[in-house]
Amino acid sequence: MFNTTADVMHGLGQQQYVASDEIATVLFLAEKLGKPVLAEGPAGVGKTELAKAWAAATGRPLIRLQCYEGLDETKALYEWEYSKQMLYTQLLRDKLSELLSGAANLTQAADKLAQEDNVFFSERFLLPRPLLQAVMSEMPVVLLIDEIDRADAEFEAFLLEVLSDFQVSVPELGTIKAKHQPLVLLTSNNTRELSEALKRRCVYLFIDYPTLESELRVVRLKVPTLAPQLAGQAVQLVQRLRGLDLKKAPSVSETLDWARALVLLNAKAIDQTTLDNTLSILLKHEADLQRAKRSLNQPPYDERPAPEDGPMRGVQRRLRGRDARWSQDD
Repeated sequence: MFNTTADVMHGLGQQQYVASDEIATVLFLAEKLGKPVLAEGPAGVGKTELAKAWAAATGRPLIRLQCYEGLDETKALYEWEYSKQMLYTQLLRDKLSELLSGAANLTQAADKLAQEDNVFFSERFLLPRPLLQAVMSEMPVVLLIDEIDRADAEFEAFLLEVLSDFQVSVPELGTIKAKHQPLVLLTSNNTRELSEALKRRCVYLFIDYPTLESELRVVRLKVPTLAPQLAGQAVQLVQRLRGLDLKKAPSVSETLDWARALVLLNAKAIDQTTLDNTLSILLKHEADLQRAKRSLNQPPYDERPAPEDGPMRGVQRRLRGRDARWSQDD
């Protein structure tokens, strides 16, 4: 349990998650109010990582439900292990014969068998899925319901019932109530509008692309082997790409992938060759790649003059040379 928002910030920081004051405040209030967190924002900005860091910071296991179109209660809540039930039926065949031996007719046999039906519909044959796992857990957990916007509206309505009381009704076993209320974080990439009913039950959090300073902190924290000057150059370029009219702007996770790639390539600066060969790590659509190359081949990445011995010198010289060649061609 966190006592202050500063404790939340410190706990997430120990898990190498760079959290804003807003994120720390929302998690603190959600825990104190006993409400789920609904985190919306572009894909790849760290919503799922937030749940992982929250679990690690609180010392709780993480249970994850990955949502998708067509997800239903069976896949999210529980199933009966029919194959195991059939196996036990075969193994207990002789015992079943003894049980039914005194039955005079089919009705009596069915009645006798009905008296033993709980044997095959007990927790021994229950296969808990993520939601029931979180409810039945003997210790407090963090429940991540990832990409809820990909699930159908019908599943969202079912989820409201579970999140309201943190209890589940299994007809054969009765109502199972959570021994420890889980910390819940739902994520959404805004592929569809979520219901107002779901939003009312949650503490809302919007996570946008980070500022240059925050993203630079993330890169230095996650990829410490990348030279500081090169990290700054890389983040400046990513920030500039996000300002373009792209089909899919580069995410923070893609920034980190690119930073790791620069380390593996032993890059000293992001010159034109390095950029051309690695830009596809940041952008995954051909139209975006072409638009980015046209834009980046105009002014230097950093609008401020770079020192003669700085990491931008080679890039600026190459770009000025290209501009000069294009002017001659015109």
